[in-house]
Amino acid sequence: MDAGIVAQQMGMIVILVAVGFYLYKRKIVDDRMSQKLSVIVIDICNPAMILSSMISGQVDANHTELLIALGVGGAFYLLLVILGVLIPRLLRVPKDKRRFYNVMTVYTNVGFIGLPVTKAILPDDAFLYAVVCNVMYALLFYTHGVSALSGGREKMNLRKVFSPGTIAAILGILACWFRFVPPEIIRGSVGHIGNATVFLSMSLLGVSIARSNIGRGLKDLRLWGFVALRLILVPIALFFALKGFGMDSMLILGFTLMALMPVGNLPLIQAEKTGEETETLSNGIAITTIVSMVTITVLMIVFMSWA
Repeated sequence: MDAGIVAQQMGMIVILVAVGFYLYKRKIVDDRMSQKLSVIVIDICNPAMILSSMISGQVDANHTELLIALGVGGAFYLLLVILGVLIPRLLRVPKDKRRFYNVMTVYTNVGFIGLPVTKAILPDDAFLYAVVCNVMYALLFYTHGVSALSGGREKMNLRKVFSPGTIAAILGILACWFRFVPPEIIRGSVGHIGNATVFLSMSLLGVSIARSNIGRGLKDLRLWGFVALRLILVPIALFFALKGFGMDSMLILGFTLMALMPVGNLPLIQAEKTGEETETLSNGIAITTIVSMVTITVLMIVFMSWA
């Protein structure tokens, strides 16, 4: 895929985000409807898109490639956990807010945004790496994530690890491993459900931006330092590290794209649930999401020409 197509696909995504922004401002979509649609996307559409891509036979990966993907995915998230400790200190974040920057570093939007964006701008074979990142994310958030966000007060919840998205991702990897292709009636049905993901998820992203306090986040210089480190320097370093190890170009592009994702919503939801302060996370989500529309477009154009 050349640079023009990447820019065109990201332009389409920006338009879909703008549709969501418009729908919220015109009060066509309110907070309650947004919440219900988010459940549909997270628990039905996203899992269906994962399964559809993995059972269609379009993701052509052998056992060695699958094991390499899982190994790189594990190493990638180990790196993020380490950076989650280092980046707040580099930015001199006050101690009482370091845990927020910690989870913002590790838990980016690899599902809600990452899956549809991967589907839109990369070949089918790269989708495997987005799926692997979603598995790693789920395994980590309800163990490391809830503990880090609460400063160790909140207990790990292993039961929540197995969400519909995680189950779909694991089933998809197993289907790819055993090269299982179900009947057309199953593939077609799952595919139609999954096709709704891109529009719904991007529109809901626009709704999220519309109701956030962007002005306050724009004035936060420490947050802009975080953007420079996490959304620009980390993906660039990852790209050259994977290239230096001689990894396949699709693996490089898949994991690098996941590294470009903005801060995810799950830490904010968890913080609201436990009564934590949410302004830092809310501003981080809004600013990184807006900036990522530019950084994903520009850096992926560059990376695809170099991979």
